[in-house]
Amino acid sequence: MAGTVRELLNAGKDNTTAILALDGISLSFAELRGQIDRLAGQLNSLGIGRGDRVGIVLPNGPEAAIAFLAVASCATAAPLNSSYKQEEFRFYLDDLGAKALITLPDDVPAAHAAASASTLRLAWTGIAGAFSLHHNGAEVEPTASPVFASSNNVALVLHTSGTTARPKIVPLAQSNLAVSAGNILQALELTAADRCLNVMPLFHIHGLIGALLASMAAGSAVVCTPGFDAFRFFAWIDEFKPSWYSAVPTMHQLVLSRAGRQAEVIKANPLRFIRSSSASLPPVVMADLEQAFSAPVIEAYGMTEATHQMATNPLPPAQRKPGSVGKGAGVQVSVMDEAGNLLNLGDTGEIVIQGGNVTTGYESNPDANASAFTEGWFRTGDQGYQDEDGYVFLTGRLKEIINRGGEKVSPREIDEVLLQHPAVAQAVAFGMPHERLGEEVAAAVVLNEGSDANESELREHAASHLADFKVPRKLLILTDIPKGATGKVQRIGLAEKLGLTSK
Repeated sequence: MAGTVRELLNAGKDNTTAILALDGISLSFAELRGQIDRLAGQLNSLGIGRGDRVGIVLPNGPEAAIAFLAVASCATAAPLNSSYKQEEFRFYLDDLGAKALITLPDDVPAAHAAASASTLRLAWTGIAGAFSLHHNGAEVEPTASPVFASSNNVALVLHTSGTTARPKIVPLAQSNLAVSAGNILQALELTAADRCLNVMPLFHIHGLIGALLASMAAGSAVVCTPGFDAFRFFAWIDEFKPSWYSAVPTMHQLVLSRAGRQAEVIKANPLRFIRSSSASLPPVVMADLEQAFSAPVIEAYGMTEATHQMATNPLPPAQRKPGSVGKGAGVQVSVMDEAGNLLNLGDTGEIVIQGGNVTTGYESNPDANASAFTEGWFRTGDQGYQDEDGYVFLTGRLKEIINRGGEKVSPREIDEVLLQHPAVAQAVAFGMPHERLGEEVAAAVVLNEGSDANESELREHAASHLADFKVPRKLLILTDIPKGATGKVQRIGLAEKLGLTSK
């Protein structure tokens, strides 16, 4: 079994397609391996190797995919969001101690301005998919024999979201990536015949592992798009004929909003399955997706510290449970109370995990590690329970649970009720400050095109399904709900973003 990123790339047959892109780029596995080896040799010739961190700021597409695979094969990849501002780049590059920075020529000046004087600036150039590195205006001559990382070397470093505290560095070893990719390909039964349409950003664990690396491990192809685009999604389906795609719930909801007008494209290009992860998928969205695409929707549960996937629903004919994120997939999953005791099936507590895909700890952060690990179990920060079959049901993020005068309210429960209203396309509940109660329940919704429901009607709908203390006291109807860089709604801080912080 492969134990490193470079070894995973050996799964693909030489003449099998590995990478596809919108501008006509198509690389076979033999061509991809050749490029990875040459790029690794270029990095080695610059003195960059095992343990050295390389910031990658490239467009979502083949550039980002190939750069990640090359850097992670011989050094430590640190992909960053190209939309960061200069101060954000400075924080992340300094915090990571980046030895080099890879960007397109004359692109992302904010990243260059933020990098320290000792950071190597490398330009990423390429014609028809033949990418190369330039330094000080000259193409780097690769070493004859590149040195690749071993299984215990760190392959990838990412920061946590840092919504309530300073972002923490999550180091992920080569073995973490290899195990996670293997877990995903087994759960999805991926083969060389599959083709993934990647719409997730390649600076996020979901896209890097759930789409790209799992496909590479299966010897199958990935279509590297510029990122999610609801207006172009069905054209990509028609052009590239993928067998699956993976996305976050907000993306699936936007796909659904256009699926009714794309019935012919869907029928002509059947998907084997659709995958959802990185946030809880409302059961009503799952049902609508399955009806629209005549394909099973596989909901999975992932996070950065677990190198993405922890649990997943199985493919048919095994049972999929709407509202559940499935069972541990190559990962031990349990539920723990605050004191560190493991709970019985059916009891609600904090979801905890163990497995070869789980990070050994946050970097240089003993306090965070002390609270995150208990008796070898990693505490996810998610609240939930396991049913009698071992399926995991999430009831909320512990930090996102709304504490309304002592009454604990799960925002996900409110989301699901609001989404049952025929006029509602998207919904997110969250806590807003309240002088007497501490927190009050609020919600934001986006209506389906052509719908005209008002706040009173939606609150009345919620009241018919929820206890009074769970009904949103403030309900905003928006054209768009603010989201993070990966397309996920971030409940923490949403009240402030929407101007609801005054008590």
